[in-house]
Formats: sequence, structure tokens, C-alpha cells
Amino acid sequence: MSNSLRYASLRFVGLQQETSIYELLAKQFTNRYFILSHSGTRRLMAYPEVVGFDSYLSMLPPTVAALRQLFPQGQGGDVDILTILRGGLNYPLEEACFRNGIRVSDIHFVSCERIIEDHIITGLEIKYEKLRITQDRTLVIGDIIATGDTLRLCLNQVVDRFRRRGGSIRKIIFFTIGGTKAIDLMEEMAEKIRGYFPGFEGFECFFYEGVFTVYEDQGATGINVPNIDFGWKEGAVAPEFRRFILDHPYSILEKCIIYDGGARRYEIPVHFHEALEYWEGVWGRADRIDPVKLVAEKLGYDKPLSFSDWLDTTHFRDLMDETLKKLWADETELLENAAALSLETIAMQRINAINSILKQYE
Repeated sequence: MSNSLRYASLRFVGLQQETSIYELLAKQFTNRYFILSHSGTRRLMAYPEVVGFDSYLSMLPPTVAALRQLFPQGQGGDVDILTILRGGLNYPLEEACFRNGIRVSDIHFVSCERIIEDHIITGLEIKYEKLRITQDRTLVIGDIIATGDTLRLCLNQVVDRFRRRGGSIRKIIFFTIGGTKAIDLMEEMAEKIRGYFPGFEGFECFFYEGVFTVYEDQGATGINVPNIDFGWKEGAVAPEFRRFILDHPYSILEKCIIYDGGARRYEIPVHFHEALEYWEGVWGRADRIDPVKLVAEKLGYDKPLSFSDWLDTTHFRDLMDETLKKLWADETELLENAAALSLETIAMQRINAINSILKQYE
């Protein structure tokens, strides 16, 4: 199991704005980590067809709910938004603050671009920054976190600028479709930032639908992208999202729970071509892909588990949810029946669906 989530368990915090809020608890955490589950982000992360402004709108209700949890209605607040270009533009932070009566004092920008060669990230480069340095600032940030390399580079840059120019940071509120490496990074960065700013209160990080993991290899399909594509294995996924995936055929077989966020919002044809490339790859090698291995990989465990073991694997042990036993039974049934899946047929259905939508954007 990932060191990030070892001995971690989910606790239900409450329902806010039709959003289920869970806190991920473990003795080793010095920061606070939450999972948000809402119908909008469940749909966003199950279907690559959700694109453009619709993808932004799907994230707005749970973002509002999270900020309302931190800043109860009527108490206001005062924050700065740090936008990491371009992925950070997907997150509706300014509007969510406005809806909660939170004053945004300033919006900072840092541009960090990945250098990708043959689907491999070979480097990162900061090309632009706009920072107004003041003291005792609460930064609100939204970005996708896979390996965490982009965030590390940007946070190091921002913290260095605040330190050198006489500013200080009090707290960082982070929203992410992201993985377990976010926790490793934030634990490390919190200790580092406290060394510069003793009053630093730490990170409050909100994950949409789950704390995922990144593929370490090309997976059961042979075509997943290491260190970019997300999966469930050794992560912590909201029970509502696990149920949603099971209730929507073939969503579990998608490339990952989200494709490139920037392209999905701003370069929609590029996003659809990436989705198409994946399904064409599955179709072309369907006879060489083991559907049982693929479904097991997507569920996050290699074989049917007892209910007790499943609760430990999913980090649901401390949840008092009567529907969990049904969810476990349905996942077990899916895994046991996976051998009957026709990957060639499923892939062709997805190829036809994506091609039909792609015509609207080219």
C-alpha cells in the first residue's frame, strides 16, 4: 500500500451543497486532506465527453461546498488566488469565493509548462509569473497533481519570492483532481514552509472524488501513460464515485479518471483525439488484453476480497454506510464476470461515440 495512505481512513464530515465531504485521517498527517463527491464531478471524471465550460461548471458546486465548510456562511474571509497556468484555470476558485462572500485580495499567476517527448515528461519550465507580495496571506490554488513535480517547482518559486521580498504565507487551501503524491509533497512542503514562516498553519487540500494514484507502467492495456494516467490502486476513492462508475457501463474501462485538463477545457479536439487514441489502441489489441486483469487493475485489487479486507483496501473501515456491503458485492460480481467482456465491441462503441462528438469541434 502507498506510504501516503498507510493506516489512513475516511471519516464522513457532512453533506454541504449536495456534496459529500470526507476527511482522510492518519496519525502521520500534519495537514488536513478531504475528498469531495458531487454529481457534477462524478460525471466529469467518468466521461471524457464532458468538455469546455461544462467541465468548469461541474466543479463549481463542490468547490463552493468546500469553501463553505472552511468559511461558514456570514463569516467571510480574505484570500489570494494563485493560478498555475494553464491547468489552474479549470478550477472555479474566484466564483466559488464570490458565492461564499470571501474577498479575493489578489490573483497571482505562475506559468509552468511540461516538456513532453514521446509521451514522456522530460522537464518543466516556468516562463511567467505575476506575484504581489504581502504578509500573512492565505493562498487558494487549484491544479491537477500527478507526480507533483509541477506543484513542487511552482511552490518553491512562490515561497522563495515571498521570503525574499518580506512577505509571509499563513495557509494554503488546495483543490485538485490528484493523486497520493500530492500528500507526500504537501507534508514535505509544510515542514519547509514553516521553516521560513513559523506561523504557517499548513495545507487544507480538497480532492475531487478521490485520492488517486498514477500508473507506474503501461498497465493491462499496454498503452496507459506512466506518471500521467490516474488509477484507483492504493488510492482512496469516495464510495459515491465507486458506485457511479459501477452504475455506468464501461466508464471503469476509460483511460483514466481524467484526461489532460487543459486540453479538455481549451483545446477540445486535442482532448478527443487523446481519448480516441486510447480506445483505438484497446480495439487494436483487444485479443491480447486480459479483461479480468484490466477490471482488477481499475478496481484497485487483484482478486475478489472478503468484505472486511475490502473495507481496509478502500479505507472505508470507519464509515457507517449501510450501502457499502451492496457496493462491495457489486464490485465482486463485476470482477468475477469480467472474463465475459468483449473489449473489441466496447472499444468500437466508444470509438463511434467519440468520433460523432469530435465532428462538432473540427
